[in-house]
Amino acid sequence: MPRVRFSLVIALALALNTAVAAPFAVQLGDTRVALDTPPGFSDVEATGSPRLLELAEALTSASNRILLFALEDADVRRFTVGDAPLLRRYVIAVTPKGLETNRVTPAAFDALVADSLRELGKPAPAGTEPRAYIDAQPPGRPVLLAGLRKDENIVSVLQGARLADPPRGKDAARYLLSTTTLMLVRGKALNLALYTAYESEADLEWTRTTTERWIGQIEQLNNR
Repeated sequence: MPRVRFSLVIALALALNTAVAAPFAVQLGDTRVALDTPPGFSDVEATGSPRLLELAEALTSASNRILLFALEDADVRRFTVGDAPLLRRYVIAVTPKGLETNRVTPAAFDALVADSLRELGKPAPAGTEPRAYIDAQPPGRPVLLAGLRKDENIVSVLQGARLADPPRGKDAARYLLSTTTLMLVRGKALNLALYTAYESEADLEWTRTTTERWIGQIEQLNNR
């Protein structure tokens, strides 16, 4: 599965009437997998809004099937009253189309993880200030900041990127944080990605905590 891209789509006008904020099941081949959004997010991919679907598609490869795309609840409320969304945070869950109908073995999952994370390189050295490490890379290039979890069925990493530098005299540089989590669930491969603007250390802590909670939700739903 190609690595989820760090595209940030900031110009969006939507007409959104409904949103889903509860666990649901998706059919992957002969297997049903339960999904849910992290706390504070609502899944809006099923609304069919063309512009919203364009945003979701910009975040992943065409070789993936989008299973869930969610915005913050506050953004959904803005949509419903006609206000522009902030798009500061959003999440997406996908699965590789080529593996959707097959049972993914542990060996196949390991190969998927290796292929997905190969280009990220090594994580930042211990004690490195994240923003300084990001600044050492070209604008727009995601870097691996840290591993969050690694076990037999779950691998999760934290990434960061600096957007293209603003013109002189304009706003300061903008930063993004994201997590990529690969999970083997009921013999199916899932890729969960979470994105947030990076403005303070609170965003860093929020990213770690929310990713951990989201992983736990998916595990609990599919262990019932």
